[in-house]
Amino acid sequence: MLSKNKIFKYLFLTFISFFTLFLTTKQNVYSCEIEFEILGEKKETYKSGDVIIIKVKVIYTHRVCSEAIKNTKFNANGGKILKATKWKETSTNIWERKLKLEVNGNKDGKLNLNAVRTCDKTGGFGSIDIGIEKIE
Repeated sequence: MLSKNKIFKYLFLTFISFFTLFLTTKQNVYSCEIEFEILGEKKETYKSGDVIIIKVKVIYTHRVCSEAIKNTKFNANGGKILKATKWKETSTNIWERKLKLEVNGNKDGKLNLNAVRTCDKTGGFGSIDIGIEKIE
């Protein structure tokens, strides 16, 4: 049978091991969650010139944000943002807007749309990849 000192030692080492693992694990935790949804007809692959409507949802996970929602930055690789609706708070701490994108195409065969929010907390990031025809 194990002595109380050995049991304590094993429990202590187990605790230290888990604590060290927790501290060394990289976690991507943002102050905002950013989600994308394609509205209307969804296709496996879009062609150059196709227009896509995407709903963007930003959820404040820390409730109060010092950065205005209008300061959210968008980047579309393989497409161009033609229009955007104004941001609308659909419920407490949840904001939505729609983007109208035109597919331009690229060599990768995917349109990548991302949104970035920068603030004094950890900010926010979201991304969506959409299949498009490759342009040689």
